[in-house]
Amino acid sequence: MHFLYIMFSPKSNKYFAGETNNVPARLELHNSYQTIKAFTKAAYDWEVKLIFQCDSREEAIYLKRNIKSRRSRTFIEKVIIHPEILTDLLRERKINDH
Repeated sequence: MHFLYIMFSPKSNKYFAGETNNVPARLELHNSYQTIKAFTKAAYDWEVKLIFQCDSREEAIYLKRNIKSRRSRTFIEKVIIHPEILTDLLRERKINDH
């Protein structure tokens, strides 16, 4: 089982989307300054705003890339309020792949 997660940092006023099979451990890693990525190192107050269960790591990576490619805070905030958007994205992907 894999998850897409979206975090928010009040200190940096930014969102971050990622994927993992263990959200609590990943959140702890982001808040511990042990991450290599400079983006999440800028803050220590990351809060999980959304956890979305995926059937595979491939699906979670697809969603993460889709979100990041949009570069839209508005879209991220819509997804947090309406996570069914992610289900729709996966459904559209399956239709387009066949």
